[in-house]
Amino acid sequence: MKLEIVRSGSPTFKLWLKALCERGGAEDAAVEKAVAGIVKAVKRRRDRAVIEFTARFDRIKLSASTMRVSAAELRASRAALKPEERKALELAARRIREFHLRTVDRSFSYRDRVGIRLGQVVRPLERVGIYVPGGQGAYPSTVLMNAIPAKVAGVRDIVMVSPGNRAGERSAVLAAAAIAGVDEVYRIGGAQSIAALAYGTDTIRPVDKIVGPGNAYVQAAKRMVYGVVDIDKVAGPSEVVVIADEHANAQWVIADLIAQAEHGSGDEAAVMLTPSAHLAVAVAAALDRALQDLPRAEAVRRALSKRGGLVVVRDLKEAFEIANRIAPEHLELEIKNPERWIGAVRSAGAVFLGAMSPAPLGDYLAGPNHVLPTGGAARFASPLGAYDFVKRSSIIQATTEAVRRLGPSVARLARMEGFEAHARAIELRLDGGAGKGRRRRVSQ
Repeated sequence: MKLEIVRSGSPTFKLWLKALCERGGAEDAAVEKAVAGIVKAVKRRRDRAVIEFTARFDRIKLSASTMRVSAAELRASRAALKPEERKALELAARRIREFHLRTVDRSFSYRDRVGIRLGQVVRPLERVGIYVPGGQGAYPSTVLMNAIPAKVAGVRDIVMVSPGNRAGERSAVLAAAAIAGVDEVYRIGGAQSIAALAYGTDTIRPVDKIVGPGNAYVQAAKRMVYGVVDIDKVAGPSEVVVIADEHANAQWVIADLIAQAEHGSGDEAAVMLTPSAHLAVAVAAALDRALQDLPRAEAVRRALSKRGGLVVVRDLKEAFEIANRIAPEHLELEIKNPERWIGAVRSAGAVFLGAMSPAPLGDYLAGPNHVLPTGGAARFASPLGAYDFVKRSSIIQATTEAVRRLGPSVARLARMEGFEAHARAIELRLDGGAGKGRRRRVSQ
């Protein structure tokens, strides 16, 4: 296949960019209807519904007693890893933990000029569910990226759900759960597992928040249970934008585009923006050779043909303007002196500075989280962090003098909004007793 090269400003480019910027937020009515039935069934029939759906969709027979992975199984999976694999997971875990220790929110307290004590108490959530995609795949990095920030934040119970595999347990995923300190692991997936985490079953106690990626059914279920529990975000297909100049290595650029396109949904986005027409031609020419012996070459071709692009821009300034409109999950700056351009980035989930900082480094063990906003959500959303696993309570402690000074304004504001009872609650304290505040009336 050949990646099409387009020039910014052309009619073709404008249509392509419009379609790309509208990639997020689409909902499939058939998926929504199916998931609504699953969620309702799990809420009503609990374990029985989860077991039935698991048999139907994953073709795995479970019972209430076999749904949970035992602590001994988790330890055995960790021990069964090849030494070099275990060391790699442990290295990733250490680096992720070290980074996320810096993302912990702190409580604070102070007294203002009128003597009111104000503050905020930050407490960890008690129980969090993490979803790890599975079936034929195995994603131990997803376990680490979701569980470790929760552990750093002080979450008491971390509950993992991940679909089983008829070929046997995915030992790398279970080993990662052991390394990350996951407290409970269940062999269930899909929309039924999200409903089980939100509402609880006979075997699984409900959680306070659900995080983690998943397919369209999982994401639809997360949307439906939001409000009963919190969720991190609705995750979409992976995406990368590479801004490259004439100094970039064409083979490295195409490798980075392919890396994000190989996830397999067919909706991944992989885009290069460059002021160098020569580089665009070289990157396009490097594609076929890069795909020659790639195991997932067909999936990459499908994704690149749908949402791949090589765009020749006027200059780097325009490249950053386009990138900010796209608001990509991953933004790579394969340009000279990339740190000088970081201020031009307004919307990106993660920014990778320089040719030696490809997105896969962040996917696995650089330290920052690989759970990132997709579908343009980087305009308003952030990477997953320890700050996502806490809740905050405001603290207000006033004195008599503070109420004397501020109370009349409070009462005035309350009456502006038509809330007489609010005003009287303050005025009783201003009057030093009961009665006088009751005689006040809102002007007609």
